[in-house]
Amino acid sequence: MPTRKPTTKKQSTSSKGKGRTAPAARRVEKPIELPEGMWDRISQKAYELWEQRGRQDGNALRDWLDAEEIVMEEIHESRE
Repeated sequence: MPTRKPTTKKQSTSSKGKGRTAPAARRVEKPIELPEGMWDRISQKAYELWEQRGRQDGNALRDWLDAEEIVMEEIHESRE
């Protein structure tokens, strides 16, 4: 009976990972605290913009960002 040679797994010679350094630890910062009710104000304004634009789907992010800008401007103006 012939004897079997033990099989060994070849190690990968890929260059992946060679010369790379671990990413620097990110400094975790506290999230910006929004004034009371600001989330609701932005949400309401985004809804109004959605209605003004004909209730078109696919623009939720645009409506939200526009609403955020409008609300932030209103807050800024009221503090001056």
